[in-house]
Amino acid sequence: MEWKLDDSRPIWMQLEEQLTRRILSGWYKAGEKLPTVRDLAAEAGVNPNTMQRALAALDGEGLSIPNRTIGRTVTEDEGVLEAMRSRLAGNIIDQFFEATAELGYSKEQAVQLLERSMKE
Repeated sequence: MEWKLDDSRPIWMQLEEQLTRRILSGWYKAGEKLPTVRDLAAEAGVNPNTMQRALAALDGEGLSIPNRTIGRTVTEDEGVLEAMRSRLAGNIIDQFFEATAELGYSKEQAVQLLERSMKE
């Protein structure tokens, strides 16, 4: 998975989002040790302090667990992982409804579009 960063929002937020997606998609598995801050920063082409801020945000969400002796690991708490999946899916759904509303569709019509799309 390639890092995709732009100037539209703070870099650390984009890193946090991409790390979250990597965790939720199984790129980094539950209980797995994450690469070091420096390794991740080098891979993404960002300052280690920026990557540390993104990782600290993951810690705050409960997606990662810092440990001074073994490094940072992905949580094994399925409740935390499922809650985050649900939250992100809800955001995607909200964006869909906003975009279709801008095109002039009601929520009911947008749902019909989805249903039609699922049949194809």
